[in-house]
Amino acid sequence: MRIKRIAILALVATLALGNVFAQKTELNFWTWRPEDTEKYQALLASFEKQNPGVTVKISAFKNTEYNTILSAALAGGSGPDVFQSRAYGGLETFAQSGYLEPLDAWVPELKGFDKAPLGGATSIKDGKVYGVPFASQTLFVFYNKAIYKELGLKVPETWDQFLANLAACKKAGYQALANGGKEGWTLEVMMGSLAPNFYGANDFFQAVVAGKTNFQDPRFKGAMDKLKELTPYMPDLFMGVSYTDMQASFINEMAAHFVGGSFEAGYFSSQNPKLDFGIFAGPVAKAGDPRHVSVYADGNFSMNSGSKKKDAAAKLLKFFASKETGNFFINELKQVSAVPGADTSKSPYIKEVLSLQKFNTPYIFLVGFRYNQPTGSALFQSAAQGFFAGTLSSADLCKQIQDGIATYYAPFQKK
Repeated sequence: MRIKRIAILALVATLALGNVFAQKTELNFWTWRPEDTEKYQALLASFEKQNPGVTVKISAFKNTEYNTILSAALAGGSGPDVFQSRAYGGLETFAQSGYLEPLDAWVPELKGFDKAPLGGATSIKDGKVYGVPFASQTLFVFYNKAIYKELGLKVPETWDQFLANLAACKKAGYQALANGGKEGWTLEVMMGSLAPNFYGANDFFQAVVAGKTNFQDPRFKGAMDKLKELTPYMPDLFMGVSYTDMQASFINEMAAHFVGGSFEAGYFSSQNPKLDFGIFAGPVAKAGDPRHVSVYADGNFSMNSGSKKKDAAAKLLKFFASKETGNFFINELKQVSAVPGADTSKSPYIKEVLSLQKFNTPYIFLVGFRYNQPTGSALFQSAAQGFFAGTLSSADLCKQIQDGIATYYAPFQKK
């Protein structure tokens, strides 16, 4: 009987131990890029293979709705364990609300990241790092090489050459520009891509941040007037053209140009592998002038401070900080990875993006004016829609931005 009792106890212990090992931890991961979900699933499958017992469920939301949905979920205690967080002021808002877990201790790999991408993941109030930076983005112009070849066009260097190319494309029956204005953030991207070479790039950025000038400066107003010169080449009824409409027209080769960010390339290629596109920096007033591109830290991978699975979440964040993830961003998403040592040698596109960054400037409202409400981005996007729709002048646009930021920005309040 004693032997039987011991055998039974041993069997029970074995079954209990087996149940422990059989248990799985499921992490919830959220992203604002529905376009990249399929590729993320492949990346996360590699993580799961390396971490038996941990699975990841991915949920993707429209980028313009993401922050609202995420904020509500985190406030209600039902948010994801790991998620994409915005950089700069977007991260600051969530960090100071107590929703983000400081990562300095959880992810020691962050010590090897460069200062620039870490700047978008670090709180300006407490100096703690709240995210694993995933990529930097560069703003410029995509063009269809086949259309350029058909029409005998050359990549433009000056603004006048750019307008001439747009006119030639329109005359040939193509949409000259894919860009619309239904969503204000796409107009901000257009501004970030094309305006710096007219408002003074870094000189203006440094002066306006210091309060030595403001957004009613004639240089900034003049840059806005340049943007308005593009409206004859935008789609019919362009104020009703959404971001997905813009993408579709360029992907399907109906549009010759798409003013956007480096983050578009992976989606363009996945939707139309035969699409032969090139890129160029925003044109300048005079041939030979430096052609600046806006560059910014796109976002981070962060941990929910309220997660009940922090050990597993930390494993995922360490994986996101690895060269495997860095190479994934370069080769699959065609984005400039923030991971130190990621291999750019196999991507001609990334090499070209990096070459454009020779003359770079901060994406002005995102980097400098998103830490308080109303943010510079929100002010610009709203005013830009009125400006492009014809209900506001460039002077009105500049005044609305300046007045809004001046309500809280001390350098603009000097007497």
